[in-house]
Amino acid sequence: MSEQILMPIGTNNTENLLQAKCSLEKARQAHERYLIRQQNSDLQEAIEYYVDAVKLDPTIAEGDYRLASLMWEQGQISVKTAIEQCKTACSLAPANMNAHMYAGFFMKLAHDYCAAEAEFKSAIKMSKFKSARPRLILAQSILQKINNKDGNFADYAGLLYYFLTGSMMLAWDVPSIKMFYKNFADDVSVFKFNTLGKLLEKFRMLPAAENVYKKAVEVTEHDEVFYNRMGDIALKNKEYEIAVDSYKKVLCANPLNRDVWVKLATVLQTFFPDLKDETIDCYEKLLELDEDKAPIYYELGHLYMAKEDKINSISAFKLSVELSPENPFYNNSLAYAYSKAELYDDAIYHYQKAIDINPDREWTSIVCQALGTLYVEVNGNVDAAVATYQAGLILDPNNYDLYLALGDIYMADYDLDKAIRSYCDAITLNPADYRGYSKAGIALWEKDYLEEALVAYHKAVELNPSNEFAHNNLGILYLDGLMDAEHALEYFEQAIELNPSYTLAYFNAARASEKMEFTNDAAHYYQMAIDLNKITNDLDENDIKVRLHKLFEL
Repeated sequence: MSEQILMPIGTNNTENLLQAKCSLEKARQAHERYLIRQQNSDLQEAIEYYVDAVKLDPTIAEGDYRLASLMWEQGQISVKTAIEQCKTACSLAPANMNAHMYAGFFMKLAHDYCAAEAEFKSAIKMSKFKSARPRLILAQSILQKINNKDGNFADYAGLLYYFLTGSMMLAWDVPSIKMFYKNFADDVSVFKFNTLGKLLEKFRMLPAAENVYKKAVEVTEHDEVFYNRMGDIALKNKEYEIAVDSYKKVLCANPLNRDVWVKLATVLQTFFPDLKDETIDCYEKLLELDEDKAPIYYELGHLYMAKEDKINSISAFKLSVELSPENPFYNNSLAYAYSKAELYDDAIYHYQKAIDINPDREWTSIVCQALGTLYVEVNGNVDAAVATYQAGLILDPNNYDLYLALGDIYMADYDLDKAIRSYCDAITLNPADYRGYSKAGIALWEKDYLEEALVAYHKAVELNPSNEFAHNNLGILYLDGLMDAEHALEYFEQAIELNPSYTLAYFNAARASEKMEFTNDAAHYYQMAIDLNKITNDLDENDIKVRLHKLFEL
């Protein structure tokens, strides 16, 4: 049977009304037998008669809430659909106490405790002195709220009030006493273990709290509540595999627990990057449970991106944007996905949209950097890239990387003065970062400012001694600028030590050795450069061979 119960409007004549009453009575009898015998055949019969009653007389409220209860119990409808059916019953019979009680029951299952309490209180108001059941069920709802969330003083006071007043009124509802106290005793048992466990957690006695929760699972069989607690403790202890196992056990007990699906997805995504498919399954399950789907599609997009699944990543980000078109972060991620798929026009459009929304000046300046890079690397549009970078710097004048990117564009365009100015602005902003000095050193060398270039590269090496490129470039300045082959060789050898596969460093070391007439060393370095160049293709192999052969010419 489908999620929605279609209730056609029948002819409201006497015959239909009599047949509806007859079907309703048969449904009640089958329902009662089911409660006693727990036979599935009785359940099916009750459902069929309730459906018949509703079809014959759509104004029968009892048919709606009873049918919602039975169909939910059999798994034919969701809690959400059951709530809607009960709301229909309440609208048909606003004074029907049971309709409000059933509505409150399903709202409690959905963890919407405030709405549930409102329905139970409506039932109490209607029943007056015969309100034992709604009072006690409301007390039970408050107790479950305390068990699942952190209760406040008003919750404890409400629990005590409705339990005591409901107990006093039980004289008018004796048949419900035995069944209610059985359920309430179960909740009290959960409350006892839960309270003790929370107290131990508060005093940082996590192993003891975990033992309490393990015992609680054995005694109460409430896997959902206590495995959830154990998962949270394992997460605090950084025992991520145990946390995942605990959350999975919660979901075995209740596959509709949205909060635990979120926890499981977050733990898997954060601490188990290799389990991308399992994390994707979690988010897809959340799509079934959560009405706010845009953030879920957003997370799915990142997971597919990590798997290098460009098509699915674009689809997921696109769905998040469709659901929330004015979200700048969704637009930015969709733009990035498009750029990875080489759909550059779409990427530019969504980058521009993210920038227009501008939720935060610092964040938007970073997006400007991404868009500017796209302009220059893909479209070759230097002017658009420069304008975009400059717009980013207006938004965030402290964006160090933007100054470097702007300098790189000027450098590529061989506008050395502007490049030097941009790199110097970056150095002024962050004098502790070696990158600004390295880039400035190249621009200064190209401008024939040898002494300034030497200062810049010495500073770059000082700030980052493990940067082989800075050592190599500093060696070039000494070799080709100061004609100091001895100092140059020291820097080339340091670059080789830092990166034994650095082809250019071997070539330069060979040149320095050749200048110092260390023929064998020069030959060794040239040969190493030839061998590595077959892999890296950084240099012209013929040029290296010519230099090598010239070493041994008479």
